[in-house]
Amino acid sequence: MKDKYDALKLENQLCFPLYACSKEIVRRYKPYLDEIDLTYTQYIAMMVLWEHGRINVKDMGALLYLDSGTLTPVLKKLEQKGYLTRERDHADERVLNVTITEAGEQLKEQAVDIPRKMGGCIGLSGEDARELYRILHKVLALMEQE
Repeated sequence: MKDKYDALKLENQLCFPLYACSKEIVRRYKPYLDEIDLTYTQYIAMMVLWEHGRINVKDMGALLYLDSGTLTPVLKKLEQKGYLTRERDHADERVLNVTITEAGEQLKEQAVDIPRKMGGCIGLSGEDARELYRILHKVLALMEQE
């Protein structure tokens, strides 16, 4: 018979290995990101800008699963570093747009090898990495529906 407290055992938690893996992956990013003077959150914000060039803060937050309270200081710091500009939308003053600068585009060259280096740190096969990616995005999509 199962103990009524089995659900509280760490080994039975899906959230714990997700948390531990996330923390460990970010830790492994750190030496590569230190080389280009970015935190992990700054790095993923720059990834959005490298892809989109210009985006409003609300849409960036949605892509990164970050609220404006977390994203705003990150964007301010990146603006201080000269990687982006922030400006109110001319058509709607409530909307804040973020645009990559030339320095931000140049940073992309310094960051281009980071994903490959990280792939070597994790050691999953391509097939396993794709399957993990698929499952994690499925979980995120299901959580967005709630």
